[in-house]
Amino acid sequence: MKLRCAVLDDYQSVAATAADWSPVADDIDVVSFTEHCATEDELAHRLGEFDLVVTLRERVPFPATLIERLPRLRLIVASGMRNTSIDYAAAERHGVTVCGTASTAAPPVELTWALLLGLARGIVTEVNSLREGGPWQSTVGADLHGRRLGILGLGKIGSRVAAVGRAFGMDVVAWSENLTPERAEEAGASLAASKEELLETSDFVSVHLVLSERTRGLLGAKELGLMRPGAYLVNTSRAAIVDQDALLDVLRRGAIAGAGVDVFDVEPLPAGHPMRGAPRLLATPHLGYVSQANYAAYYGDAVEDIRAYLDGEPVRRLG
Repeated sequence: MKLRCAVLDDYQSVAATAADWSPVADDIDVVSFTEHCATEDELAHRLGEFDLVVTLRERVPFPATLIERLPRLRLIVASGMRNTSIDYAAAERHGVTVCGTASTAAPPVELTWALLLGLARGIVTEVNSLREGGPWQSTVGADLHGRRLGILGLGKIGSRVAAVGRAFGMDVVAWSENLTPERAEEAGASLAASKEELLETSDFVSVHLVLSERTRGLLGAKELGLMRPGAYLVNTSRAAIVDQDALLDVLRRGAIAGAGVDVFDVEPLPAGHPMRGAPRLLATPHLGYVSQANYAAYYGDAVEDIRAYLDGEPVRRLG
């Protein structure tokens, strides 16, 4: 009898075509779900008859309480090699193997610049006006050349964002708790004296930190209040790094020029959520990792992970 494999959050219905599943076709039946499960009860009901689960990023938490309710579950494949939403100890206790996949920093870097440029040049406003017969030119774009780009977090993604900023002729500064002047210089940036100095002096601020207890709520009302009225904030990292209520407040008051956001406190974003109608906000539905190359890597490696597990030699194990 074949094992059953659930592919979660396959919103675009592309999991089956993004990779070649033939290496495991004789051993598993794959079922893709295009609708997100918002509660643990829904997940427990949906996954109760599955032996294997493929999940995207950290969209779906797998706490001990859920794993305990899935007695058939034997393998979780999570895209990427870092996932903080899985209880690895509980998985081990219940005999569940957890594996990861390759991932690339390029797609979130590209989306960061799509949001930043869209904000700076009023792209959505001007496109909508053009389509709807509105004014011919109604905004005045913010220049990038010669302006300051402040980057919070100078890892794989932040460093690439810095390189693009330099290509635009921007003055790039960066800050994170353990960032050194030498490391900043290697990435083509200057080390800001403090987080506060970066926020006070930057025309554009882009967030690229890992979510942890140290970074959760790092940008609250006090910090956002330091930003210039003409400055823009972009967050393609994790929603919890920026206090959502504080962000909504500065957008509504016009205390900053705008924000570009790809991550939210609840995903998918519910109908009627205040972020859907916030002024001065350019928002996308968590597209940072969504690209053809990344999906090919995710699902291609998922097939490899499943094949290796079935052969008794799991690869890319997490936890």
